[in-house]
Amino acid sequence: MLKRPALLWLLVPYVLFLGVLPLVDRVRPTVLGLPFFFFWLLAATLLTPVAVFFAWRGDRKRGRV
Repeated sequence: MLKRPALLWLLVPYVLFLGVLPLVDRVRPTVLGLPFFFFWLLAATLLTPVAVFFAWRGDRKRGRV
């Protein structure tokens, strides 16, 4: 098993930016006035610190930090 399972949260940005990118590469529909692709990149960028926070918090609870 994994010694530090909280670090799996760090896979979230990778999946959002690279894994799902071929599926969201389109202009239509528009969300909040942005093409869908730009909205997706903005959402992924804003979710990256959240994933890092959860990884940090999980390590802190296990006494790693």
